[in-house]
Amino acid sequence: MSEIIFYDIPSKTQTNAWSPNTWNTRFTLNLKGLKYRTEWVEYPDIEASCKKIGAGQTSTKSDGVTPHYTLPVIYDPSTKTVVADSFAIAEYLDTTYPNTPLVFPKNTRALHAAYSDAFNDALMMPLYSLSVLPTALTLNPSSYEYFRRTREVSFGKKLEEVAPEDERGEEVWAKLEAGFAKIASWLEKNKEKPFVGGDKITYADIEIAGRLIWAKIVMGEDSKGWQRIKAIDGGRWDRYLQQFDKYTTVV
Repeated sequence: MSEIIFYDIPSKTQTNAWSPNTWNTRFTLNLKGLKYRTEWVEYPDIEASCKKIGAGQTSTKSDGVTPHYTLPVIYDPSTKTVVADSFAIAEYLDTTYPNTPLVFPKNTRALHAAYSDAFNDALMMPLYSLSVLPTALTLNPSSYEYFRRTREVSFGKKLEEVAPEDERGEEVWAKLEAGFAKIASWLEKNKEKPFVGGDKITYADIEIAGRLIWAKIVMGEDSKGWQRIKAIDGGRWDRYLQQFDKYTTVV
């Protein structure tokens, strides 16, 4: 097969890769052992890059009309196919390369879609609130300006005010801990098995790992924020992420 081109967003971090959604795709590619290379695209250039390669919109902007273009995107020269959105990319890779480890076991895509919604409802908003300022600070100048401006419009406040280090921030942490507790209760249904998929990593597990590695990278491994996440549920989530260490290669 020809080398897949994977479009990701760069940063000032040591790994360069940071975005939770693009990490979902990177984990999927690495788990499958597929050959790929990364093309790095700064935030202000995403729309033009997507249009240039023929990637479709993944949603609409806040006006409900204007197309919104996001990463990850892949281009597979072997099939001349462009795919946007990490979930859709995983579906495509499972279908196109069935002899690689499947992230959607047979007849589970509908369940994974439902899980993805429930997972994001439980965890995404508090984790996003705590990570949005550290994310901005890790970006290169052009992406930093774009990210800060658009996110401050979305939140209706300065990023510093989204999860400040006071009782308002503690309320966000409480919601995050409650979200992790809910996800832990789901995992406990599998008894001693480590993953949502039992013994094998599935896309549901990749989504968890994608959120965790995002927080770890943008907050910083030694930061108070990441140390606090590590301590939740007796270190469960740090141990969970460690199981993905072999799939963190950035090429």
